[in-house]
Amino acid sequence: MPRSSSDFGLSRRTLIKAAGASAAVAVAGLPVRLFAADPIKVAAVYTVPVEQQWVSRIHKAANAAKERGDIEYVYSENTANNDYERVMREYAEAGHKLILGEVFGVEDAARAVAKDYPDVAFLMGSSFKPDAAVPNFSVFDNYIQDASYLSGIVAGAMTKSKNIGMVGGYPIPEVNRLMNAFMAGVKESAPDTKFQVAFIGSWFDPPKAKETAFAQIDGGADLLYAERFGVSDAAKEKKVLAIGNVIDTQADYPETVVASALWHFEPTLDKAISEVKAGTFKAEDYGVYSFMKNGGSSLAPLGTFESKVPDEVKAKVAEKEKAIKDGSFTVEINDAEPKSS
Repeated sequence: MPRSSSDFGLSRRTLIKAAGASAAVAVAGLPVRLFAADPIKVAAVYTVPVEQQWVSRIHKAANAAKERGDIEYVYSENTANNDYERVMREYAEAGHKLILGEVFGVEDAARAVAKDYPDVAFLMGSSFKPDAAVPNFSVFDNYIQDASYLSGIVAGAMTKSKNIGMVGGYPIPEVNRLMNAFMAGVKESAPDTKFQVAFIGSWFDPPKAKETAFAQIDGGADLLYAERFGVSDAAKEKKVLAIGNVIDTQADYPETVVASALWHFEPTLDKAISEVKAGTFKAEDYGVYSFMKNGGSSLAPLGTFESKVPDEVKAKVAEKEKAIKDGSFTVEINDAEPKSS
């Protein structure tokens, strides 16, 4: 059965709102139900543990919405692709009004489920675009190329060997665009940098990512792009630097992780919640809500590396960040598979 992250109690905030609304119209003698004040039932289906970088950001945003009293939230983790459709259907049958997840390996099945439950909103991480034939199925992805580009500017200033290793999960658009943006940022600071690019064929295999990173260090890399868990462990052991992706792990690697491109799922989820509550949810591409100008991504504070990154580099990052936010500079979205150079 799907794993629940909480019981289904109404929040204090919701009870207060409901009580106030009922009192306001009691004289009319009519039953009242303020749908906008009720938390909507949200479920998520994850194929990996909630600790995994990408999913952890969705989970964090959902828990924040739950704490605000906007939603009730349950989830399933480690759901196999061949079981994904069943779990989606269970949640839909249980009355959940918004279902989240990542359907990169089960696109057709997930959209078929959505067709069978037209009154349920589906917001899914996907490599494909929304389809008007499935009007209740919207897509999103972590379009954090803006922050990845900025992290590359920092990385280019910190590599001494001008040799950077990059370890990714799969060469799919959502990974490729971040790697390409990072590489473009690196070349802003160090145009002659060489890259070793590798993919481990898994979303969550820290030992394999670590071994791949070791090989890149042996190949001369003195800085690693940690798209997957396990890479920063290799960097720490070999005393080289790393750049984080999606989450900030500097607290765990204070002498290793220089900077991280962060994904903030809150703008994406909050938009969907408001649409569901208003009854206006429709098939859309929510990718834009991951852009830096919409609050969907940022460069993590340099923290322990604040004094180690040159001032002129920090100034350049600040200049580019301002330009990204005001629209005078746009980071290219390049979904092509990056290659070693």
